[in-house]
Amino acid sequence: MASESFEESPDYVQSLARGLQVLRAFDRELPSPSLSQVAERTGLSRAVARRLLLTLQHLGYVGSRGRSFFLTPRVLELGYSYLSSLDLTEMAQQSLELLSQRVGESCSMAVLDGTDIVYVLRVPVRRVMSVALGVGARLPAFATSMGRAILADLADDALAAWMKGQTFRAYTPQTLHTVSALKAELARVRKQGYALVSRELEHGLCSIAVPIHAVDGSVVAALNVGMPYSDDAPGRAVKQILPVLREAQAAVEQTISRGGWLPHLTMKNAYA
Repeated sequence: MASESFEESPDYVQSLARGLQVLRAFDRELPSPSLSQVAERTGLSRAVARRLLLTLQHLGYVGSRGRSFFLTPRVLELGYSYLSSLDLTEMAQQSLELLSQRVGESCSMAVLDGTDIVYVLRVPVRRVMSVALGVGARLPAFATSMGRAILADLADDALAAWMKGQTFRAYTPQTLHTVSALKAELARVRKQGYALVSRELEHGLCSIAVPIHAVDGSVVAALNVGMPYSDDAPGRAVKQILPVLREAQAAVEQTISRGGWLPHLTMKNAYA
């Protein structure tokens, strides 16, 4: 059922959707918004935003200080429930730690969530981005190595559905941000089995990623190694880091295979 059709059905709970909208109004740029700012960000009236904030405050997910609101640690329960049910992160933890030790760089695992990738596991060595990354961090999938490693697995019709209605912006002069350029790059990623992104999301960042397959062959996540950009960083990523990254990829996939783990929803049908 199409999203628009479902929103008009009796099964759609508008108050729940609006409550989640309010939770998403809090972020790094606006950690303690006022009622007016929450209403503006969500497109809700002040009266509706106020009722939702007070309800979330009653439930313990939001606190208030003067005229400002803030998220409480209880919100982490929502994300932890997902991670604890995923099992995939526990399977990959040891492999990522070993990978990071061997290459001397930060390593991460992410999954696709809508237009973004979401970090579900990270072993940091140094900070290579202006934005602090950790579990739960979100980045635009189209401009990241892990996002492209996952998107490259989508069939043409599923990829077209994913791209429909999106606006791709150029974060740097190097960013691939047209549909034709992205499709060509994803075809290249699919053929070579890895994604390399250099200075597309930030000027000082280079990263390389490989997909992680479940037992049924579907791509469920991606692993990457991120490093500061230098003239020789892309060459080092492919020649020196990629072989070690592929070993970690194989180790994680073997662990998944032995455990018989299957995703609740494969990427192939998520955008069908």
